[in-house]
Amino acid sequence: MPSHRKYLITSLQRRIPVPHDRDDKLMHAMILAAGRGERMRPLTDKVPKPLLQVGGKPLIEYHIEGLADAGFRDLVINHAYLGQQIEQAVGDGERWGVSVTYVAEPPGALETGGGIYNALSLLGEQPFVVVNADIWTRFPFRDLPQDPEGLAHLVLVDNPPQHAEGDFVLAQGKVSESGHPRLTFSGIGVYRHALFSGCRAGRFPLAPLLRQAMSTQAVTGEYFAGEWCDIGTPQRLTELDQLLASAAGSG
Repeated sequence: MPSHRKYLITSLQRRIPVPHDRDDKLMHAMILAAGRGERMRPLTDKVPKPLLQVGGKPLIEYHIEGLADAGFRDLVINHAYLGQQIEQAVGDGERWGVSVTYVAEPPGALETGGGIYNALSLLGEQPFVVVNADIWTRFPFRDLPQDPEGLAHLVLVDNPPQHAEGDFVLAQGKVSESGHPRLTFSGIGVYRHALFSGCRAGRFPLAPLLRQAMSTQAVTGEYFAGEWCDIGTPQRLTELDQLLASAAGSG
């Protein structure tokens, strides 16, 4: 397990009974919220990307609501740039019926792999869910496997226009790098602690760990055809906001 002596962990946990309709094997989830959001500037000059508004509320709230509705009760949120704003906006999670623990990373953050590794001791002993804060989706988190076959389970989606080449191939439930057609990693995954065995504290990406696991067929996956959007530019944020406003108006 990694040491947390280098990086500040703020715990605002509130213990809430687990609903009876969900196994407690996979009750931990992490929302990755430490990115700087350079491509979203100037919107992110004074507001962290997870707090950008779409459809009348911050992006991060959609994930908290989705995870809470799926029965998750223990959430970890990492942050770096303007992270105190995230803590102030989300608080202890009580209004959603969840318990939130924050992990404050150093300036520049730790990248996806390093950020998850730094929080491992807060994510229980069983497989856990990780969600990128800078996506918007209606993915049903309840459907994720609580005990994936391999080291990781990834949710893949159709390739958006800005990423037409895709990331990985999904065939017979396994994810690999070779073949066609290619799909895009949604930013939603289930991981085992063993995926990070041999890692050391510090800044490193997640992708090499996944590729190594894929080489031994230790990554499973699923295809999600529902609503999903990568909020990578102010234009895409505006387009999604208009789409949600239109849907709300027609409803």
